[in-house]
Amino acid sequence: MEKKKKYLGILYIICSAFCFALMNMFVRMSGDLPSVQKSFFRNLVAFFFAFVIMKKEGILFSCQKKNVSALLLRSVFGTLGILCNFYAVDHLVLSDASMLNKMSPFFAVLFSYLILREKITVPQAVFVTGAFLGSLLVIKPTFSNMDFLPSVIGLMGGLGAGIAYTFVRKLSLGGEKGPMIVCFFSGFSCLVTLPFLILDYHAMSGIQIVTLLMAGLAAAGGQFGITAAYSYAPAREISVYDYSQIIFSAILGFFVFGQLPDLLSWIGYGVICTMAVLMFLYNQRKDGSRLVRR
Repeated sequence: MEKKKKYLGILYIICSAFCFALMNMFVRMSGDLPSVQKSFFRNLVAFFFAFVIMKKEGILFSCQKKNVSALLLRSVFGTLGILCNFYAVDHLVLSDASMLNKMSPFFAVLFSYLILREKITVPQAVFVTGAFLGSLLVIKPTFSNMDFLPSVIGLMGGLGAGIAYTFVRKLSLGGEKGPMIVCFFSGFSCLVTLPFLILDYHAMSGIQIVTLLMAGLAAAGGQFGITAAYSYAPAREISVYDYSQIIFSAILGFFVFGQLPDLLSWIGYGVICTMAVLMFLYNQRKDGSRLVRR
């Protein structure tokens, strides 16, 4: 039974990774629109999805007073993360943008120490440092590199997502329900971006509207897929499969946009994925040792 749950968790997290890769593809396909406008439509769809689920499960749109600040901070950094990620998706090879966004688990480790006071061991610190060095191979930080600024913004998207995930953990530990967190975040993001959308609205064709709605549907699928995955199995057992998004993004980028990452990017992918696998194996071993001691 436990093995079946684990396999279901793996299946859901791979489906989630595919959905997020599709989201990035649709965001890119929507054309030359401001990142704020793309973010608004993406979060609008996710908001209604989460709201329907809350109604179905009888979850109230309210939170405990002690969790208000964490909920707001999760929403602020989550919104910044999405805006930076969408900018990177529009200006970089799709797999590069996805890889930089996948730095978020490593940033989550760092900020779990700073915010939640969860200890970082020496091996974890080494893995985080290794992943950051791998990201430099993707960014290629030289002033002659035209993709340098979008790459840095993409990395900042991973940073924002990592901080947001840290606050999601804090909220979960504080007893808040997943659909409520998603609904609040999506609604907050829509309200924050609405004034910028009104001031700098770009007229959209029917195809662009449909494409952005598809991006929102894919994002909702990704969010609820990852929530379902972690309900079947703990993160330490399945989180590494989330990196399948890079494979999906590379395939979609090649067949849809004719994109092919350069050699340094491939090496960077390898370094970051290796650090993710080592972190995954280390956490499993650490948890196993803890169970033996009990």
